[in-house]
Order: sequence, then structure tokens, then C-alpha cells
Amino acid sequence: MRDHAPEPTDGGAAPVGAAPRLHARIFAVLAARIASGALPPGAVLLESRLAARFGISRAPARQALARLAERGLVARTAGRGWVVTGDPAAPRAVATLEPVRLVPSSSWQRFYPEVERAIVARTAFASWRVIETELARHYAVSRTVAREMIARLHQRGVVRRDARFRWYAPALTPDHVGELYELRWLLEPVALRKAMPAVPAGFVAALRRRLEAAIARAETLDGQTLDELEADLHVRLLGHCGSAAMMESLRLYQSLLVAHSFLYNWVPRLYPTEPFLPEHLGIVERLEAGAVEEAAAALEAHLKASLGRALARIDQVAKAPPPEPLPYLERMP
Repeated sequence: MRDHAPEPTDGGAAPVGAAPRLHARIFAVLAARIASGALPPGAVLLESRLAARFGISRAPARQALARLAERGLVARTAGRGWVVTGDPAAPRAVATLEPVRLVPSSSWQRFYPEVERAIVARTAFASWRVIETELARHYAVSRTVAREMIARLHQRGVVRRDARFRWYAPALTPDHVGELYELRWLLEPVALRKAMPAVPAGFVAALRRRLEAAIARAETLDGQTLDELEADLHVRLLGHCGSAAMMESLRLYQSLLVAHSFLYNWVPRLYPTEPFLPEHLGIVERLEAGAVEEAAAALEAHLKASLGRALARIDQVAKAPPPEPLPYLERMP
């Protein structure tokens, strides 16, 4: 059991300059193509063909396929590789993939994890102006690279623009967090109802198995694992809702998920078992049973209960000594 979380650096779990591992990048490409329909249900993926298309060895291709299977996006077929799930019809011919060469991550991707965590760590104390020129100078990159990092921060809901078009990260005050959670419990149940008809076969069952396995070892789970389990329901499952407007609305509070990721790694464990685990399991079990309305009601109740837990974690961070100042962040009054 983790009695005391280690004090993180601004980079958190990812060292400075870290980029996603090769298999994780392949997984992201394939998952996006499945979500967009470029790889339709019934399409067959072969390990050797993927390795050739991506210009890699078979090992990372195998790891990416295994992770897709964990998410319920593909399933193993007898002697024919992996099939994209969601269609009871027989698998089609081997999926056509455009050749993709994985090149080293651009500068903004290398530095982004550190910047995101540095900002989120400080929003428990105050709101912060993000200064693009100083961000570029701090990392010795061009302003274009700094601008790309800020664009990603905006996409993740970490920063916003004020009336004068200046970027800032709002403080995680009780009022602000309460407003974001209220938005969540109003929108997420609607997104869940819309998502379920499009969720691939086996996806929900895979979520249930992951939650059951996590609960069985709940006292040993680290922050990254908890973060992944949160994303399974609130990002990956709801991402099937098919409404671009709704997903854009949901993006406005994604900063909460980013904050949770940070808090799980920094704040000492508050509960022997994270309360969201059995709550997520209850939602997923209702979905498996076809009780979508009951699942939507359980999701709303889970989010209302989560508000108090989130505020408790933020309060613990706010009582700690503030992090060192950074030249690209200016504390706002």
C-alpha cells in the first residue's frame, strides 16, 4: 500500500524529453483509424503486415495489437491474425493500410508532458498566465513549438483564452471545480446513451475485466493505472457518442481528468480502495446487462460523489509548499 506518494518533479512520471513508446504510438494510430471507420469492423490485421507498414519490428506491433484487444477494439482469430470487432459477419480480407513511418516526436511532444504537469501542479494554488515567449525561451525552442504546446494545453482543457486573447490556466477553486463537475453530470449520461449503439462488441466486457482485475489488487495500483481506468469510461467509452459538438463540450472539463492524473501521483492515498473503482464497475455491469438508463443514472451519481473526493485531494495539494516559480507562468491576482 502506498502510504506516501513520492514528491514529483514538474515532469511527473515522464522524464524530460520523454516521448510515447513505439507500441503506444502504433496503438494510437490504429485506434484512431478504427474510430474513424478507416479500419471497419471485420477488417483483419496481421502482425507482419503492420510491422511492414510502420517500418518496425514485429514486437511493438504485437504489443499494440494486444493493447487494442484489451480495449475491445480487436479480437484474435484462428490463424488469421486479429479482426476489428463490432460485426458478427465473417472477417474480410486483410485491411488496407497506407504505409506509415514512425519518426521521432516533434519538439512540442517531447516537452509537453512536463509543461502540462507543471501547470496543473500550480493550479491548486492560483490561476496562471502562460507566456508564450518565455515558454519558448525556457525550452530553447521556437515560438512555433511553444504555440503547439499551448494549443495542446487548450485542447486538453488546461488553458483558456481571456477577453484579451491571452492564455491562462484557471485555478482549481471549489467554485470552478464544482461548475466543471456539474457540466460532467449533465453531459456524460447523455453521451453514454448516445455512445452505446456504436460501442464495439466486447468493448464493455473488456472494461469489466480490467476493473475486476484492478479491484482484486486495489491497494497496489499506481497513479498511471488509476488514470487509465478513469479514461476507459470517461474518455474511451464516451468517445463513441458520435457527436462532435458534444465531444467539444466534454473537452471543456478534460482538465479535471488531467488534474486527477496529477493528484493520483502526488497526493497520498486517501482511501484503502479508490471509490471510483466499484462505482465504475457498477456502471459497466449495468451496460453489459443492457440497462443503459440505469447505467446513465449510476454515472450521474458517481460524478456527484466524485466532486467531494476531488476537492479533498486539491485541498491537500494547496496546503503543501507551492512549487518553485517558472519563468513562463505569471501568477494572476
